[in-house]
Amino acid sequence: MYTILSTQNQAKRARLTTCHGTIETPVFMNVATIAAIKGAVSSDDLKSINCQVALCNTYHLHLRPGENIVRELGGLGLFMAWDGPTLTDSGGFQVFSLGALRKIKEEGVYFSSHIDGRKIFMGPEESMNIQSALGATIAMAFDECAPHTADRGYIQDSVNRTTRWLTRCVDQIAHLNAQPETLNPNQLIFGINQGGIYEDIRIEHAKRITEMNLPGYAIGGLAVGETHREMYRILDCVVSHLPRDKPTYLMGVGTPENILEAVARGIDFFDCVLPARNGRHGQVFTSQGKLNINNARHERDNSPIDMNCNCPTCKRFSRAYIRHLFKAKEMLAMRLCVLHNLYFYNQLMADIRQAIDSGSFETFKTESLARWASQ
Repeated sequence: MYTILSTQNQAKRARLTTCHGTIETPVFMNVATIAAIKGAVSSDDLKSINCQVALCNTYHLHLRPGENIVRELGGLGLFMAWDGPTLTDSGGFQVFSLGALRKIKEEGVYFSSHIDGRKIFMGPEESMNIQSALGATIAMAFDECAPHTADRGYIQDSVNRTTRWLTRCVDQIAHLNAQPETLNPNQLIFGINQGGIYEDIRIEHAKRITEMNLPGYAIGGLAVGETHREMYRILDCVVSHLPRDKPTYLMGVGTPENILEAVARGIDFFDCVLPARNGRHGQVFTSQGKLNINNARHERDNSPIDMNCNCPTCKRFSRAYIRHLFKAKEMLAMRLCVLHNLYFYNQLMADIRQAIDSGSFETFKTESLARWASQ
């Protein structure tokens, strides 16, 4: 059940109740692609930094260890010792990211594994079968994330195929949820809006998938090379054509600035590899903007990464110590910065929720963007 608790203009503060727990939105889903956060961060760590949802990837878990092993071991939750909601990306993004290793047909996509080159086929039914075996709370429909540079004809054909695939996904997940041996018979499915940077194609596709009355909707195919201005333009035209009383998920986005702008346009689910990836290289997010912990000016700096932060890293460790760990190539450096960045994102979402509840979101957004831009 999805309930909108408060709004400010287009921004919405909501609650999604699932079989694996309640999700307070707007929410950032921490990316655990292969059932793990890169940077030596455990599921217990995720709890300590107020993570609500762990996002895993169907394609990668299919390759290893394989969905049947995860199923035998009780599903994603037990496998990774995570007792909260999970969302599995369908493998559709790999249709984009593994462009040189795949071939798209009406029946699905033929991949060459990026690990060992073996041949893999994944279509809508296969993707749903894998996600059902993983036992995720939310399964994403199988789609094609087309390059934003593709011409109009290609984009239109891709969207039409993605719509046909969505129908097959919906039918398959209904079938799987009805089976007595299904790990999670309450698995939800979110459809995905595509259409590149063509407003009319996006709007028409949004209308078509809205007619399916799904539990939630995502906007895909953004943050794949287009400008931020183009992203916001597409959000401005598309979000109003998706059901406001359903969760709306902007896939693969993004920076703190992107999140604030998207929340203002009605988005309430986010994910991105950015905080963990940047943290592994020493770039950290703070209330005053980004900083690079590897810079020489931090060599004798005994202050925490962020004086306003209450994360496990900032409570105990100095910039000087973390910089030393990076220079010494100690894994702890990555772990401490990833923990900090993920905490920052989760705290940002909590602050956004509070601001919407109190009617101060526009002020919060304006002040935050101005503060980050000044650094």
